[in-house]
Amino acid sequence: MNNNAIRKKIREQRRLLPHEQRLEASIAISDVITNSPLFMRAKHIALYLSNDGEIDISPVFQTAWQRGKHCYLPVLNPYGKKLSFALYTPDSVMRNNRYGIPEPVVNKRALLTPQQLNLVLTPLVAFDHAGNRIGMGGGYYDRSFAFLRRQQNYKQPRLCGTGFDFQQVEGIKKQDWDVPLFGVFTDRAFKKSGS
Repeated sequence: MNNNAIRKKIREQRRLLPHEQRLEASIAISDVITNSPLFMRAKHIALYLSNDGEIDISPVFQTAWQRGKHCYLPVLNPYGKKLSFALYTPDSVMRNNRYGIPEPVVNKRALLTPQQLNLVLTPLVAFDHAGNRIGMGGGYYDRSFAFLRRQQNYKQPRLCGTGFDFQQVEGIKKQDWDVPLFGVFTDRAFKKSGS
């Protein structure tokens, strides 16, 4: 199965999940994330607001804020198909980007670059054992974190996917521009890439 067929199949499977199962998975993945050493050590954490059936990690925000961590959301960069990251608090003013996804309204000088983050939690459509990821197809995360492909054994940011456990598949065709994940948080466990 090619990557587009995998994307279509998993997105459909994601959308068909019953509400109760989504809630259980949201609580479970949030526990896995907030109890992980990666989360505990991180001070600047990029998260996302779930969209299109993505697993909901919103409980992680509350835990992060209670522990004095800074949370950031991706913001589309107007000068190219890359992401910057805006501080997100309970009082953030939001507006929808061109894809209908809410982003914090902030001064451009207040945006962080990907290199300034400790941990990045990225949504995904599918992933494999080796840390390959299929996203929605826009390439924003791959372009934004391309610098990680050039670094061996990078220390930060740790780029980690998040998804339902059933989103792990075999046979993802890796593209030259793909940035491998350090690991993936699911509703069952943290799966370090390659282990």
